Amino acid sequence: MSAAPPVHRRFPLRARIGRSRRGALHGRLVTLLTTLEPETTPGWSVGALLRQAAGALSDHDLEKIWLALAIMTTQLPEADTVVSLRRLGELDGPDAMLAEIVRRVPRNSSGTRVQVATGEVVVDVNHLARTTLTTGIQRVTQRTVSRWVREHRLSLVCWTDDELAIRRTSPTETARVLGKAHPERARDGHPQPTVLVPWGSHYLLPEVALEVPRTSRIQALALYSRCTTAVIGFDAVPLTSAETTDTNVPAYFMRALAAIRHMDRVACISQAATTEYEGWRTMVSSLGVSGPDIRQVSLPVEAAVPDPAHVASARDRYLMPDVPLVLCVGSHEPRKNHLAVLHAAELLWRRGVVFSLLFVGGNTWQSDRFHHRLAELQAANRPVEAARGIGDNALWALYRVARCTVFPSLNEGFGLPVAESLASGTPAVTSNFGSMREIGAPGGTLLIDPRDDHAIAGAIETLLTDDLVHARLVREAAARPTRTWDDYASEAWEYMVTTNRHGR
Repeated sequence: MSAAPPVHRRFPLRARIGRSRRGALHGRLVTLLTTLEPETTPGWSVGALLRQAAGALSDHDLEKIWLALAIMTTQLPEADTVVSLRRLGELDGPDAMLAEIVRRVPRNSSGTRVQVATGEVVVDVNHLARTTLTTGIQRVTQRTVSRWVREHRLSLVCWTDDELAIRRTSPTETARVLGKAHPERARDGHPQPTVLVPWGSHYLLPEVALEVPRTSRIQALALYSRCTTAVIGFDAVPLTSAETTDTNVPAYFMRALAAIRHMDRVACISQAATTEYEGWRTMVSSLGVSGPDIRQVSLPVEAAVPDPAHVASARDRYLMPDVPLVLCVGSHEPRKNHLAVLHAAELLWRRGVVFSLLFVGGNTWQSDRFHHRLAELQAANRPVEAARGIGDNALWALYRVARCTVFPSLNEGFGLPVAESLASGTPAVTSNFGSMREIGAPGGTLLIDPRDDHAIAGAIETLLTDDLVHARLVREAAARPTRTWDDYASEAWEYMVTTNRHGR
């Protein structure tokens, strides 16, 4: 008895495509063929195009299958899907594999256009483009990417609302990325976006991605898109200090690391971050994966000079007459140790030390205890305040008018507020380990154990009451070598793009 014919011969692929879908598929098949085989002349009919596409996919190449899925479905695929399609093709032939790809095409995507980005530098700025938050990571991303845009040709992209595909940023989103004034987002309109498929390009991720649909697709992109890939490594806090993060963050971060382990390069913002990522890379070697190349590209220590109007405004709004200001910059998550700052301040106030305390930063996970304690101290008429939505100009002014800053974080990839304070000429109290010690050791800081409330209080008191120590630290801060954002952006581009080739 003869064996049953393969499925793809018993049920011709063309017959299974409804007439209404052929128009939508025609353009995508042409795009797929001209990308895979630029010298091929695409057929006129969907049937002819399908036969050509099946021939182009007949070698069951995972990269070609990834591209076919991305173009045909208008969604970046996950790695498991790519592998399952290859197995289907190996068993039942390329027609069956292509039929399954066509079956996966969303029925509501007929108007979605697809563009393949070949030979471009694609920079994923999803968070910066779509939100108005100003976390330390987003400030780094904005200052870096804005300089890249000024010096190089690149494509800014963000993700579609369902986080299944990427697209070019709108004018409003681009303006937000570059830190410029922009019109209301509603004026842009995205009635039917054109999705972008990177192929043989550079893909850069200069921010932290934690969304699982996004990171699972970045993983497949790193594996199969023929792109060189690079990411800025900010820290591994969800791995090393999981108890200080929100409940789901460690799990999401692990998924992000699953993508990063297949990328080409990680540009770490400090030696501390480099140490963390090198330790993680040693761990993944047990999986038979070499992991990315990792290099320290340290953030700068640079400050803007605020204009006199902003300085005067900061003095009028936040300074009390003849009362020195202690400034604490950062979000109120447990890792930042702001409860310890509040306790140290209360110890000093009860000893009769005169000063005011200002927190600048946004709310975040597990900040309820901080706000509860802050309200208690305010009810007791303590001179303490928390401000949100402070713009860059106002922040630089506050650095200038503060007597000192305090940043006793438990874990940091860099500790940008310490660097900014020192660059502004203002002494800082910070932690005596990790990236904070890296920044503080050259001068201008008092290094303390952040887990010792009395050490924090003692260092703040010294800077408030000992003019000789304060003056010495001001001189040390002024003598520190300058490293600019231009320097950082240039070095990061050189490592992440210019010298980044497959095989490292």
